[in-house]
Amino acid sequence: MKRAAKQIAVGAVLLLVLCIVCRFSFFRSYTVYYPLYPPDEEKLCAGDIRIEAELPGIVRTAAPELRGNMLALSVFPEQPGETFLTVLDGTGRSLGHILVKISRFLRVYEANTGGFSGDTAVILAATLFWFFTGAVMLWNYFQNKGPAFYQLYSVYFAGFSLFAFIVGLSLLEVALRHLLNPAAYSMLYVYSAISGASSRFMKLTSPLFLAFAVAMAVSNIVLLRHTRIRPQNILGLLVSFLLILGLVIGLYLSARDFSGSEWEGRIQSALENTFATAFVYFECMLAGSVFCGIRASKHEPSLDKDFIVILGCWFRKDGTLPPLLRGRADRALAFWQDQKEAAGKEARFIPSGGQGPDESMPEAEAIRRYLLSRNVPDRLIFPETASKNTLENMAFSRKIIQEINPEGKTVFATTNYHLFRSGVWASAAGLQAEGIGSRSKWWYWPNAYMRETIGLLQKRWKQEILLLILLLIFFIALTMLLG
Repeated sequence: MKRAAKQIAVGAVLLLVLCIVCRFSFFRSYTVYYPLYPPDEEKLCAGDIRIEAELPGIVRTAAPELRGNMLALSVFPEQPGETFLTVLDGTGRSLGHILVKISRFLRVYEANTGGFSGDTAVILAATLFWFFTGAVMLWNYFQNKGPAFYQLYSVYFAGFSLFAFIVGLSLLEVALRHLLNPAAYSMLYVYSAISGASSRFMKLTSPLFLAFAVAMAVSNIVLLRHTRIRPQNILGLLVSFLLILGLVIGLYLSARDFSGSEWEGRIQSALENTFATAFVYFECMLAGSVFCGIRASKHEPSLDKDFIVILGCWFRKDGTLPPLLRGRADRALAFWQDQKEAAGKEARFIPSGGQGPDESMPEAEAIRRYLLSRNVPDRLIFPETASKNTLENMAFSRKIIQEINPEGKTVFATTNYHLFRSGVWASAAGLQAEGIGSRSKWWYWPNAYMRETIGLLQKRWKQEILLLILLLIFFIALTMLLG
């Protein structure tokens, strides 16, 4: 994460320097636009329109031009200060005023539209920054391979790279509109687009997340037909409902009409963007978790491992393994056999899991008996029988590995939806390991995976809330300052 932050910071500094150089090298003047009505357009064409500065010496202006139905006026800075430019017809009648300010660096700023010298360069730099940020996150996401992949940072990289790219595309559209038609798409339009980035993201991705919510609900309904109703078995329905409700509220807030003062409008926009930012944060974390979970379930570790940890779970009272736990053991056996045939290397098994209050023996012992029934030599099985949860599975298995071969390479076997979170716990326990996953029923996977995602984020709930608060403050400030 620190490496990515440094890369983004360096990119931001380089873009800032490039932006400053471009502004001072190529954007010495600024073109202001003023709307004209048909009679005044004819006067401008006839040369009966002139510009008069309230204070002389601040700026000089070129001859006004007609572009569409707008008066276009090139303004050249002379010295720091501010002045009104009055648009006059041939009779001396005032058609309107344009307030321009000149900074001490001789940059022109137009108060009416928020435009300034080199604003196009700034917009393009901001657009490139978001694309660069998305590229850095995506690059780091794919660079994290093997045990290094199982980090919560991978969720950030995957989820927020999507946000960065979509914001970049939105700003690219805004930049092109401003570049091609600056009169119609002033900097106020650009400011609104930047401060409303979360709202735009939510609108653009709403069809995708709506489809995801419906699919989640369908799978959860099928799950309830195969299992009994328990709180953990209706999690998918709850998440689907919250997603759909959030999309409806967000689209309603952005679509309703408003009439009031400028600051009342900004307050409403701030409320809209606050909701959108919180919702988009959830969307990005959800999307990142899904991407990481799918990637983890598709990953095939290299066939050079010394240890295979099998994570335990509930088993039958007679000691036999139910389909879920048997699937984990069979996946470990398949990997062991493939490695033995390909590399001639026999890995050691570490079945992991203690004894629950309603279990007749430790989970590790039940797995050990199953491995023996599948002709695995007892000398290759080292049960870990004290753990009560996944973190202890990994921590206690690591102790066994350290005693046998501290340099040994490890793979762990669990159910596909449990892979990424298990890898995060392995990393937290100091165990460098990759995962292999057994399959689960299609109707079971989405709900179970959602439970895993929430459990993963719950591990860092304080940090998540702090980051969300910082994002909310940032976008609220943008809305209140830029409108």
